[in-house]
Amino acid sequence: MATNWKIDPTHSEIQFKVKHLMITTVTGNFNEFDATAVTEGDDFSSVSSVDFTASIDSISTNNSQRDEHLRSADFFDASQYPTLTFKSSRVDGAGDDFTVSGDLTIKDTTKPVTLKAEFGGIVVDPYGQTKAGFTVSGKISRKEFGLTWSAVTEAGQVVVSDDIRLIAEIQFVKQA
Repeated sequence: MATNWKIDPTHSEIQFKVKHLMITTVTGNFNEFDATAVTEGDDFSSVSSVDFTASIDSISTNNSQRDEHLRSADFFDASQYPTLTFKSSRVDGAGDDFTVSGDLTIKDTTKPVTLKAEFGGIVVDPYGQTKAGFTVSGKISRKEFGLTWSAVTEAGQVVVSDDIRLIAEIQFVKQA
């Protein structure tokens, strides 16, 4: 029997990390997102699908000028492409370690990606809700998704790296 799960946004975080000037890392978040998972049974031993969506307008790096630049046509072009999406095509693994493969769409570009997911377990919270936790990580090339803005300092340093690390703490709630 299929079981539906929905992300608990108040207990989940969606982050990305990118090198700035190749000497430090800047962290950003998506503050508005949604995700669902479908499992066969009441646990995650067999996962049928995982779908995720994030609002580009909700991007936050704790710097409003940088956030506006990320929303602009130089990067995500939020006015034309308001969301990014991920749809799984395959979930492999058992126990605590999974790989989730699927299609990530940013702007008008869809590419296959594989993410690592570490299963934290299933518990019933004080309100009687069954919850499942995961730490998800991966890496993508921003330029492969049309996020090609670039600059070089006078000394020849790249301002923003191509590699973007993805990190998410996800808590799913079992749906009735």
